[in-house]
Amino acid sequence: MEREKDLQLLKEANDTLAKVDIKGKDYVPVSERIKAFRTIYPRGQILTEIIGLDNGVCTMKASVYDDEGHLLGTGHSQEKEGSTFINKTSFIENCETSCIGRALGSCGIGLDNGFASFEEVANAKIQQGEKVEPIATISNDQWKTLNQMYTKEQIRGMYIELGITNGKNIPVEYYQRKVDEYSKKLDGEQKEFY
Repeated sequence: MEREKDLQLLKEANDTLAKVDIKGKDYVPVSERIKAFRTIYPRGQILTEIIGLDNGVCTMKASVYDDEGHLLGTGHSQEKEGSTFINKTSFIENCETSCIGRALGSCGIGLDNGFASFEEVANAKIQQGEKVEPIATISNDQWKTLNQMYTKEQIRGMYIELGITNGKNIPVEYYQRKVDEYSKKLDGEQKEFY
């Protein structure tokens, strides 16, 4: 009975995932996989560790645990410094994002059409010299709006969730979701006031 409930929660979470189209196939960004994981296991953990960091090559492992601390899945990733535009400055962060996506994929989160996340597929295509449509990121005005709505600590949490190091890399879709969440919170506070 508990297993059926878990599978139903997984299906419901997967149904909410925003996907990115690459050559006719849908891929799920890691930020979406994390969001789905948090809806199923709000007290669960995603732990990462650097397994190796030699000669500009980072190898990492991510382990995903449920609310009770049971291991649900693992994922590994490897990135080479300077191999792509993002890896010129953020190869460790990119490696961590990829291994988290793979670990969540091994748990069944975001697996409609494949194990790879959007980030992994895009990175592979870039390394093969193929053009990949970038994810639309926020403008300077949108960045200022986020800073007015959220504290620095909350924004740092967004960076971790998205696997980024620069606010200008926040996807527009994610930004819009955060604006909507903030608006709903304000609406709730105003209703309580009256």
